[in-house]
Amino acid sequence: MAAKKETVYGIAMRNFTRYPEMPDAKGLIAYGERMEELGFESLWAWDHVLLGVDPNFPIHEALTILTAVAARTTRIKVGTGILVMPMRNPVLLAKELATIDHISDGRLVLGAAVGWYRREFDSLGVDFTKRGKIMEQSLEIIDRLWTEDKVDGAYDPYNLRGAVMYPKPVQKPRPPILIGGYVDAVLKRAATKGDGWLTYYYTAEAFARTWAKVRGFAEESGRDPDTLISTNQLPICIGPRDKIEAPMKHWLQSEWDYAAWSESTMDSAIMGTPEECVEQLQAHVATGIDRIIFVPYRYEAEQIEAIARDVLPKLRAR
Repeated sequence: MAAKKETVYGIAMRNFTRYPEMPDAKGLIAYGERMEELGFESLWAWDHVLLGVDPNFPIHEALTILTAVAARTTRIKVGTGILVMPMRNPVLLAKELATIDHISDGRLVLGAAVGWYRREFDSLGVDFTKRGKIMEQSLEIIDRLWTEDKVDGAYDPYNLRGAVMYPKPVQKPRPPILIGGYVDAVLKRAATKGDGWLTYYYTAEAFARTWAKVRGFAEESGRDPDTLISTNQLPICIGPRDKIEAPMKHWLQSEWDYAAWSESTMDSAIMGTPEECVEQLQAHVATGIDRIIFVPYRYEAEQIEAIARDVLPKLRAR
């Protein structure tokens, strides 16, 4: 068995807001620079093209923002948390992602999923009912373009005939691909087609239970489950619980979705004093998770600074 890897800690960026507030592109780039200064391992952007009607959620395009951050930083990894892969042309996406990997000098982490918002698919002319099949095909196309000298293959509607894509990504054999989603078909995809699983707002108990299934699917396919990467996005608010719990719950109810077919829940929220937050996070670390991505309460600067100053050192010291 491989040696236990130390848990690393990333942070999400606020590239979507609730109308009429608009996301600040230059502010997000500066945010990325500051997250590197504070010592976070990675920075993650949410991905949608169109999101919501009433209310709607204005959003800056994830790959564009991450490219800008990558150009202004040197250490922090940049990740999509999570990219809706079936909405995109996979050949063009392979080129865009490889370029980001070069701009970042090998700091790209790709989180990808099939998506859930049908209006968005309809607007982009992509068959929502075939998104799982499209995802599987896109993963194969991207992997081949990144790792093979020349690609031939008919992938309706893409006909690759002597397709040569250079430069290849900096990372070898390719940037890590984490698959997001909840149902068994997706968990099997994460275990066999990608490099691990990225989930959203799972309690430690739910994460451990589901991660065991991912590992089981890997073993069934003949793959070493210890080579897979596990990641969980967790909301967090630091402060006296009697003062922060109500506003935190309101934020989680008003700006976030929880898929009915998943174990994603606002009960996953980390809340309390720094010591209480560390104790709650230790339950996640104990599952053997590789990465936790913090989603700080309303992305408030004081919350982010408190995580870096009062929580991360205690976690890393244990």
